Amino acid sequence: MSDVFREVDEDIRREQLRKLWRRFAPFVIAAAILIVAGTAGYRGWEYWQKSRAEANGDRFIAALELAIADKHDESIAALESIATDGSGGYPVLAGFRIAAEKAAAGDNAGAVAAFDAIAARGDTPAEIKNLARLRAALLIVDRADFADLKNRIGDLATVGNPWRHTARELLGLGAWRSGDYAAAKSYFEEINADQETPAALRQRSQLMLALIAAEAPESPAGNKPEGQG
Repeated sequence: MSDVFREVDEDIRREQLRKLWRRFAPFVIAAAILIVAGTAGYRGWEYWQKSRAEANGDRFIAALELAIADKHDESIAALESIATDGSGGYPVLAGFRIAAEKAAAGDNAGAVAAFDAIAARGDTPAEIKNLARLRAALLIVDRADFADLKNRIGDLATVGNPWRHTARELLGLGAWRSGDYAAAKSYFEEINADQETPAALRQRSQLMLALIAAEAPESPAGNKPEGQG
């Protein structure tokens, strides 16, 4: 008798399972299709991204090879194309290389413009922007107005900024060249007092402080020599 009841129970369960399957089968099948389609789409996206990165890498290497072959104008044109429509980090790399090519060719104005363009890009990481700003300042430190240098990199010279050492040296040199010995002395003293200043930079700052002391001894009128106001 118990076997009969067991068979009835199994028939009832099978019938319930069939009803549940008929009710939910479309949803189960749709979910399975979505999972398969999503996985395939993700794999396809990964492949596309990899292919795109490889293509950009090939374009960048080809542009460098043109530079090595002294075809600088062609190299710059190829790099500018990458900077315009490249992906990943290649547009920024291309921008730095464009600036380097222009600087090597004596086109400092073009190189500065290229570094400024990198710093102006919205997708450029903050530290890369700051590096581009410093590279531009380095190119103009021997002729730029001190106020222009301060506008460009003055904020990078603050305590705790990772670029402060280079920024202070450039600002100190700019101030010294402009005859603002008080400002120059201040920047080089900051370099000298900073416990994290690299040894070579500390030595250069001490030499500059000695030079400033020799050229512009302390005076009640300020630390500028005669004729500087």
